[in-house]
Amino acid sequence: MHISATPTEQSLPFRPADFATLTEALDYAAQGETGCNFFNGRGRIYDRLSYRKLREQARALARQLLGLGLARGDRVALVAETDPHFVRFFYACQYAGLIPVALPASVKIGAHEAYVAQLHRLLEASDANVAVASEGYLGFLKEAGEGLSVRMVATPEAFYALEEPALELPTIEAGDIAYLQYTSGSTRFPRGVIIRHQTAMANLHGIVAHGLHITGKDRLMSWLPFYHDMGLVGFVLTPVAAQISVDYLDTREFAMRPRQWLKMMTQSKATIAFAPSFGYDLCARRVRPGDIAEYDLSHWRVAGIGAEMIRPQTLQHFADILEPAGFDRRAFVACYGMAECTLGVSFSPLWQGFSTHYIDSDHLSDQHEAVLMDTGETEGRGRHFVNCGVPLPSFEVEVRDDDGNALADWQSGVIHLRGPSVMSGYFNLPEETSDALCGGGWLNTGDIGYLADGMLTITGRKKDLIIIHGRNIWPQDLEHLAETQPEVRVGDALAFSAPDHEGEEMCVLVVQCRERDPNRRHSLVRRLTAIVRTELGLDCYVELVPPHSLPRTSSGKLSRAKARLDFIAAHDEERLNAVAEELRVRVATA
Repeated sequence: MHISATPTEQSLPFRPADFATLTEALDYAAQGETGCNFFNGRGRIYDRLSYRKLREQARALARQLLGLGLARGDRVALVAETDPHFVRFFYACQYAGLIPVALPASVKIGAHEAYVAQLHRLLEASDANVAVASEGYLGFLKEAGEGLSVRMVATPEAFYALEEPALELPTIEAGDIAYLQYTSGSTRFPRGVIIRHQTAMANLHGIVAHGLHITGKDRLMSWLPFYHDMGLVGFVLTPVAAQISVDYLDTREFAMRPRQWLKMMTQSKATIAFAPSFGYDLCARRVRPGDIAEYDLSHWRVAGIGAEMIRPQTLQHFADILEPAGFDRRAFVACYGMAECTLGVSFSPLWQGFSTHYIDSDHLSDQHEAVLMDTGETEGRGRHFVNCGVPLPSFEVEVRDDDGNALADWQSGVIHLRGPSVMSGYFNLPEETSDALCGGGWLNTGDIGYLADGMLTITGRKKDLIIIHGRNIWPQDLEHLAETQPEVRVGDALAFSAPDHEGEEMCVLVVQCRERDPNRRHSLVRRLTAIVRTELGLDCYVELVPPHSLPRTSSGKLSRAKARLDFIAAHDEERLNAVAEELRVRVATA
């Protein structure tokens, strides 16, 4: 049976996400003809869900869920595959007054136990009442739910088969919790960001009306996972709030066939798509000269870039290759955001491309001041930082020093934000909430950067977060794995990221080792390399150092930031090339 995609343009008057709740937004979008469309790896549509049908099915499912005896505010865990089931269940929870929790749908070969353990921690942290997964993930989810008080773990079809009771759906208020967004960094210490309807709608309005200037003529296309905030908020909630159609390609399909992204952009004439740096890089690497004639990217007006430190070389390479296919490099929109602010914080000006500051990184590190350098200068360690644009109008932004004092332009410090898009806290984690939300409603992002002429530039990671190919990894997870080995004591390991021989970020684990026997040292390195790859699906360079050599702060705490600087200082280009080759061998033989 032929399935046609939902249209781009429609007769419904456009509204820029100016609703009080997510349900009110869907109620309005359901009056039009637009919706979401799901494509397979060959670029063929296999299902479509108009917003009218989504609303109808979500409200019926909401009654079925409430028929299980679930109470307002109960959590519903959803393994977030890129399919209509997730969207249907997410909005059913909105109408039922339940709280959806998106779980990752990314089990790697040989990582069965690690994936089940991750799901278990998320189910436990969210205190989920029911859990939903497709047949392919159901076994993992059932195993993860053992020992927990999850009332029902089943496939979507099992829930659809439930009786639909004749009951009134609750009235949804702006202050109700809409969903929990678990930050993707820590597998051992998950933190669920509480997002209320008013919080979500404030950010969606900012994105639609100010960040991207979306109109009723736009169309979205995405391969981003639904369990990531950029995929969920940017490409599940935004199209509904803006009444526009969206086309989805599964993340795994993109990873296997990245050129399909460009084919779908050509086919649908989509105008807006986002990706982390690695997505643009992977796509550009796979494009062959003979492919260019197949693409027409002239409709692509917003090529968003975010979720990790932005490398200008990657964007320039992508634009150079695809300019003959109609891609305009002015479409690049660099942005900054985080789950604790729902999603978007700042966006670079539209249709101007991305801009950079060439900064003396030595001076930035030593004096916490961004000093511009001429690109021809060789003195110092110059580095290009991509400007992440102007904060949305609803945000107040301050860059503060370690004593909490607001800094002037070009002074580097910790970014603090305040506004209606900021979370109300972490679910069931009062201590972590009080650490993040400081006095006066300000959020301490932990990110390092500076303001200049109203533009925000990010220069450092969120706290010690490691970001590899758009994926967040908490260093504590790596350090914990090291400490499980008999040769390694607690506090003997530090993990961080550092630039490799090609300027890409690589993961590094530095371990203090008292063992002197070369064979045993080699065995420890190989073991740690294999464990990290099995548990986290990550290639990590392991370096053994003598006891008492890990750097510490003035207060005696281990310093990942200093360890990173020491590693960079000790590894020139020749040494980094050797490191890269050594890592390749270790991974191949682990």
